[in-house]
Amino acid sequence: MRPRTLDEFVGQDHIMGKGRLLRRAIQADMLSSVIFSGPPGTGKTTLARVIANTTKSHFLSLNAVLSGVKEVREAISKAQELRALYGRKTILFVDEVHRWNRAQQDALLPWVENGTIILIGATTENPFFEVNSALVSRSRIFQLKPLTRDELLDVARSALGDPIRGYGSYKVEIDPPALDHLIDVSDGDARTLLNALQLAVETTPEQFPPEAGAIIRIDLPVAEDSIQKRVVLYDKEGDYHFDTISAFIKSLRGSDPDAALYWMARMMRAGEDPHFLFRRMLISACEDVGMADPMAISVVEAAAAAFDRVGLPEGQFHLTHAALYLATAPKSNSALGFFDALKAVEAEGATDVPSHLKDASRDKEGFGHGEGYLYPHAYRDHWVAQAYLPASLRGRSFYHPSHLGYESGIRKEVERRRELQLAAMLEPAPQEILTFSPESREFRRWLNRISRKYADGRGTPTSGDGPSPVHPIRYRGHAAVPQEPASISDILLEIRDRLYSTVEIARHDRLYVFDSGSGTLIWEAIRRVREGFVYGVLPDSDGFEIVSHLAAELPELERPLLHLGNLADAIPADAVFDTLIARDPLTRGQPAKGSVLDWAIARMSELLPSGGRCAIAQIVPRNGTRPSDFVDFGSSDADLERAVQAAEETVYTNPESPLVGWGEPEILSAMERADFTDSSVDSEVFREYRNIRQVDVERWLQAGSREESYGAVMRRALAPELFARYAAALLRAVADRPVVWRICICFASGRKP
Repeated sequence: MRPRTLDEFVGQDHIMGKGRLLRRAIQADMLSSVIFSGPPGTGKTTLARVIANTTKSHFLSLNAVLSGVKEVREAISKAQELRALYGRKTILFVDEVHRWNRAQQDALLPWVENGTIILIGATTENPFFEVNSALVSRSRIFQLKPLTRDELLDVARSALGDPIRGYGSYKVEIDPPALDHLIDVSDGDARTLLNALQLAVETTPEQFPPEAGAIIRIDLPVAEDSIQKRVVLYDKEGDYHFDTISAFIKSLRGSDPDAALYWMARMMRAGEDPHFLFRRMLISACEDVGMADPMAISVVEAAAAAFDRVGLPEGQFHLTHAALYLATAPKSNSALGFFDALKAVEAEGATDVPSHLKDASRDKEGFGHGEGYLYPHAYRDHWVAQAYLPASLRGRSFYHPSHLGYESGIRKEVERRRELQLAAMLEPAPQEILTFSPESREFRRWLNRISRKYADGRGTPTSGDGPSPVHPIRYRGHAAVPQEPASISDILLEIRDRLYSTVEIARHDRLYVFDSGSGTLIWEAIRRVREGFVYGVLPDSDGFEIVSHLAAELPELERPLLHLGNLADAIPADAVFDTLIARDPLTRGQPAKGSVLDWAIARMSELLPSGGRCAIAQIVPRNGTRPSDFVDFGSSDADLERAVQAAEETVYTNPESPLVGWGEPEILSAMERADFTDSSVDSEVFREYRNIRQVDVERWLQAGSREESYGAVMRRALAPELFARYAAALLRAVADRPVVWRICICFASGRKP
């Protein structure tokens, strides 16, 4: 039943349809070297036979399994003779051409090159991998596909109806379900279908050929018997091995348990090694499921171990269990973040480890290795914000949690900690947070001493053993609450939550957010107004650059509109805001002269329409720590203490100072003057661990360019001798030492009438 002409050939319309290149070349007898690639039973050899019947060229055929270099040389010799004597071309058909080794394939190359032979190769493998690349480059590759159901039906009808080469001369009656079964199980393979038909027709009667006029009836049971031992289309060392395992893994990744079981059954039926399947599932457990279900790797590993103990056939239950678990598990490919990190490593080259992350056990004294490292277990929830990446990678993120499974539960916490780490790095304060190991005696002694000295907020010694190093400390007004000082991340988190709890925000609101450099307020705004709009203003270029980089990773519709500047800058012409939230608008990026307080509050009022709401968090320096708080003057320096405190009072209560000349009452009055109604002002004092460096103390004491700066006022108010004594005492007290620093935050809110 093998087709003899182009018209009899069934299937492969994508290359053999009317007008197609291959059909035109065969009809015109202008064929060049070609390689046919495709599964068994799709017509590769048949197509070569059709070409042999159509062409005027001499046709030779070899099978790579049975032939070697000797047979190739004989074919070449014959082709040379025909070409020299008669000018006739030779077509050499090599079936299973991939079975030849490289030397055997190379033997063909020069004769294909000079046109002595036209090569037709047939292979069930991928020719780009299994055939000599030089041969491939000189041939056209045509891929044959499994026959469709309709095409197989045509093949069956032709075989049953052809009176010469088929069973047309017999009365064969095949039930439709039986024919459907043969076609379905043949799976695109015409040879399998014809073999099954032959077996069904010739074994059904008691003898074949039957008596004249006898009916050969083929029902479904006969059809099932005829094809029940069909060989699965699978070669453990060929393309179909890799294609089938690819289909299996993609079915797991696509969460299709039915397809996963089908492809796995197909591989097991063909004799695949179960350990190979387990190895691929172990990869999928981390590559495709990953952190969405961290237990996936444990389940597959346990199933693999159980399989080794149980063996086949019962071990198939463990294969199935692992495959079903992976197919139905939530998916995340966040582990691919490693390869992003690898690219960053390759791009960065040799990058030094940050000093605070270096091993302090070897070079702490000589090089300061490990100084400034924050011991996470000494903080609440055993975590504290600090930088772990090199400075050149600040703000980069490689791990992106998915929204599914276990990972959806940790996504918010990962994002929160990432935001707070960036915030801690971007804070404008010139000092770092410092802590020791909680097991350290030095830490205990220092914590108790410093807490007793400053527990009341003004340096008055108190009794007691100090606070527990677990929970952060906050105290309202000036009344002490015996808790441990907080990390900067705790303070930033408290400020953020306090601001957003002050005003009611709907999902569709339009927010103007003035963030003093860290981005924590902007990220929270994005989370709260999913259907609204966020316009974020940052006064520092470092913060703006990092926030912009991270915002670019968000879906386009969720990205905020970011601006580098301050409250004075113009806003988009069509922007309208329902709520304004600001942190430190009076001390970040504002004019150096004039009434900053009135100007800033009035500007915020201008940005809001009638009914608009605002919430402000502003550091009030005059109610926080003053440098002299750390100096223990003693009775011998009483005159110096009085002079220093009087001078400091001038610094922190100067009504003309744009930075410190105001407090809670002044902020409330300014809001009322700006026509805010329902105004409220409340203050909260935080205590934070800080390490004050010598350069920080020297900067405080410099005269600078501002007449109202701390150093300038103290130099004018103190005699040179007193100033020198104070400077020396302050350096001895705090330079390069840990301190507890008080921060007074004023929270204000109001509504436009």
